[in-house]
Amino acid sequence: MNFYETYIAKYESEMWEAIGQTFFMVGVSLAAAILIGLPLGTLLYLTRKGQKYENVVLFTILDVIVNIIRSFPFLLLVVFMIPLTRMIVGTALGTTAASIPLAVVAIASYSRLAEQSLLEVPKGVVEAASSMGANLFQFIYKFLYVEARAGLVRGLTLSAVSFISYSTVVGVVGGGGIGDFAIRYGYQRYETELMVFTIVIMIVFVQLIQYLGNLLARTLDKR
Repeated sequence: MNFYETYIAKYESEMWEAIGQTFFMVGVSLAAAILIGLPLGTLLYLTRKGQKYENVVLFTILDVIVNIIRSFPFLLLVVFMIPLTRMIVGTALGTTAASIPLAVVAIASYSRLAEQSLLEVPKGVVEAASSMGANLFQFIYKFLYVEARAGLVRGLTLSAVSFISYSTVVGVVGGGGIGDFAIRYGYQRYETELMVFTIVIMIVFVQLIQYLGNLLARTLDKR
């Protein structure tokens, strides 16, 4: 019996379900990173010392919160957030529940990467925006984001790769995903070939995301 008949055909439905769960969790994480993490990173940039909208108190509060979340070992964060997760989605188990701590980490991680990308914007661009009388909205969307877009995409790509790695941990709360599939059906059942095959799938996902992210970043980088 060949590999396909032994493993793929036998676990095909479970494998596709696991891949779907991984895409769902990574998708939720990316959405949280873009919709909340990017504005948070922008706020960190705008309010840090020496910037036009400097606010030491607000920056310090946000900076500490982001650092605390990023310092948490992810597995401990998943367990620590169980009461909050249950409050938000009504359960602490399942793919949707596992997406909550992933989203929190995504927000904190990408906000820091976004802040660093914005800090790389040349001072000449900032001065040009001020001299042209740009308001806050124009300053952010027509100057900062335009100049930093390649770095923002690279940061999001790096984050997406990390989210795939994090998604393998959420099996402890029944989150599922391709990593959980590899552990339950490969490692725990001593089917090493299936586990290796699943790892290869994850590597392909990561390489594809990295390639597409780098391609988009190069396209956007006009320097």
